[in-house]
Amino acid sequence: MATASVMGFYDTYVLPHLINCACGDRSIARQRQKVVPNAQGRVLEIGMGSALNLPYYDPEKVEFVWGLEPSEGMRRKAQKNLRQSPVDVRWLDLPGEEIPLDDHSADTIVLTFTLCTIADPHTALAQMRRVLRPGGQLLFCEHGEAPDENVRKWQARINPWWRPVAGGCNLNRPIDRLIETAGFQIDQLETGYLPKTPRFAGFNYWGHAH
Repeated sequence: MATASVMGFYDTYVLPHLINCACGDRSIARQRQKVVPNAQGRVLEIGMGSALNLPYYDPEKVEFVWGLEPSEGMRRKAQKNLRQSPVDVRWLDLPGEEIPLDDHSADTIVLTFTLCTIADPHTALAQMRRVLRPGGQLLFCEHGEAPDENVRKWQARINPWWRPVAGGCNLNRPIDRLIETAGFQIDQLETGYLPKTPRFAGFNYWGHAH
C-alpha cells in the first residue's frame, strides 16, 4: 500500500518534472523544430506532455490542436505553455490507444518522443491511422533502436531498469518498422545520434509518413 502511494506521488509530481526537463533539452528542441512547423489543418498531437511543441506550430497553417495526454501531472505542467500558445489547444485525456475522435478527422498527427512510452504501440498507431484523413500526414520524431550492435546490446541491458523510472519509456523500439507495420508509408526518414546525449538513449528517427 505504501509502495503504491509512493509510486502515485512519483508519477503525479516527480516524473512530470523530470520528463519536462529531459524533453526540454536543447538538442531535443532542435529536433522538434524540424518536424512540428510542417503541421497543418486540424492537428492531433499524441502525448502532448507539458506542451513543449506549441511554440513551433505555425498559426497561419494550423486550425487547432487536439492534445492527447492521459497524465494529469503533465497536463498541469503544460499550463504555462498553454497560456503562451500561438494556437488553440483542445485537451483529450485518454491513452494513445483510445483516441476519442471520428474516423478521418485529423489532417496532421504529430508524434514526438511519445511512441517509446505507449504501452501498446501497435494499437495506438492503428488508432492514429483510423483518425487521419486520406492524404493526411504523420509527422514523427522519436528515439529508439540504434543501428550499432554494441549500442543495441546496452539498450537491451538497460531497458528493464530504465522503463519503470522513466514513465514507461522504452529505449529500443524500431520506430520506422512500427510505423510501416501499422499501414503508414514513410515519405521521408532521417536518423542519427543526438549530440551530448548517451548513445543508448540518443538515436533519433524523424520524418513524415502518410
